[in-house]
Amino acid sequence: MKQIEVHILQQSYLLSCPEGHESRLLEAVERVDTAMTRIRDAGKVRARERIAVLAALNLAFEVADREAAAPVAPAPAAAPALHQEPALTDGDEQRLRHLVHRLDEALGDDGRLL
Repeated sequence: MKQIEVHILQQSYLLSCPEGHESRLLEAVERVDTAMTRIRDAGKVRARERIAVLAALNLAFEVADREAAAPVAPAPAAAPALHQEPALTDGDEQRLRHLVHRLDEALGDDGRLL
């Protein structure tokens, strides 16, 4: 394991990373830092913990949207089966949107989730 020092929202973190995966980790750090910076710079949310939660939710929502838009190709017959998350159903999407709406209401003047 390799350790890499990164900065997210101007705070330093020492992260462990498997050898050869440094570039993927740095890309992930950049995404998180960008998402958190946007929320902070909007000026409505100041608490670092709240910014982190909002950024995580926004990024998770983006991933769910991408997964719903791009169906996963079936694995070749000879390949071992890997665990795959089931696709979102219409009911799942509706519950997710309802959750986002409830979070927006709870945040009030702190800012909207999306």
